[in-house]
Amino acid sequence: MCKKIIFLLITIVLNVLVIRAQEPTTWRGEGSTGIYNETGLLKSWPVNGPEIAWKTSDLGEGHSSPVFAKDKIYLSGTIDGIGQIFALSLDGKVLWKSPYGEEWIENYPGSRSTPVIDGDLLYIYSGKGVITCMDANNGAVKWKKDVIKDLGGKNIVWGVTETLVIDGDKLFVTPGGPVNNIVAINRLNGNLIWSCKAEGEQSAYCTPLLVKLPTRKLLVTHTEKHIIAVDAETGQFLWSQEQTNEYAVHANTPIFHDNSLFCFSGYGWGSVKLDLNADGSKITRAWVNKKFDSRIGGAVLVNGYIYGSGDQNRQWQCIDWKTGEQKCETKAIGPGNIIYSDGLFYCYSDRGELALVEAKPEGFNVISKTKLVLGSAQHWAHLVINKGRLYLRHDNTLIAYKIK
Repeated sequence: MCKKIIFLLITIVLNVLVIRAQEPTTWRGEGSTGIYNETGLLKSWPVNGPEIAWKTSDLGEGHSSPVFAKDKIYLSGTIDGIGQIFALSLDGKVLWKSPYGEEWIENYPGSRSTPVIDGDLLYIYSGKGVITCMDANNGAVKWKKDVIKDLGGKNIVWGVTETLVIDGDKLFVTPGGPVNNIVAINRLNGNLIWSCKAEGEQSAYCTPLLVKLPTRKLLVTHTEKHIIAVDAETGQFLWSQEQTNEYAVHANTPIFHDNSLFCFSGYGWGSVKLDLNADGSKITRAWVNKKFDSRIGGAVLVNGYIYGSGDQNRQWQCIDWKTGEQKCETKAIGPGNIIYSDGLFYCYSDRGELALVEAKPEGFNVISKTKLVLGSAQHWAHLVINKGRLYLRHDNTLIAYKIK
């Protein structure tokens, strides 16, 4: 009897580990929080910045980040107008590259979306609105679906940029448009599972957030003029909250904490905190902060405070999660994207500054700073930390810094 119990426990543990290993990768780390759970990282950098472990070029034009799975690094890039997936070893050697189709070349050319890996399959959403499923081991194409053309959507000014979100066999994407505004697709074959018309607006450059409540899973995203929430299992449209700005750009994934959502946009619009009821079917607006107006840099919630940079309000800011009150600000570095690990913030500005920052409600302390001079494209790709290295993608190059 004892042996049977031990065998059963071992089986359960192994099953849990297998399920854990098969969880799909996500934009901006686990839960899309921008928080990377590493320890033992450097508390300051040398004068010229952290040591470069390696850098690999000729990876094509792009603004997306790397993602890590199967002991490989995956990255999208564009060469001669064709999107490519690159698979690299952890020491930066290109193992293979495989084309997935036409990419965005009209304004700010290059790939936009970060690949998503789920088991042996890889998914990429092009700036033209085409989903491609590939074999994550060699890049062989499994299936394609033009969700804008096939589902009556319409592309947007700077090309769609959302990174796909996966839950089980469902793959979520926002074609936009009056009918199939946001949809769930079977990730194994590309077939439509459900469709929601929501507010019938265009998409808005936003990677959705999957919110797991005790009784329901929500899919929360921005479309042209609204924050929207959909039941992730059924596609039922639950609620919307107006959020507008001059160019209909709402590129930041919302943050979920303590049964509330923090949603924020640039071009002067600002941010709002929405309290959910128990099953997520209704919202109450808790507060609005017009000054915290990050355009594309994301934000991080740490110990009850939100940190990020503004757009028209170009300073870095800290605001109170409970009240929305601004606690401090700084212009020590230019605005940009932010992540967090091991007690410190990593900031990458639109001027090419890379900074290690200690930030608290009392103020910002830039501990170390360097400037990236390599390449000529925009400094937009979000930072990633993996196994003691900080990864920065700029132009056609991926750089791995030693931070441990």
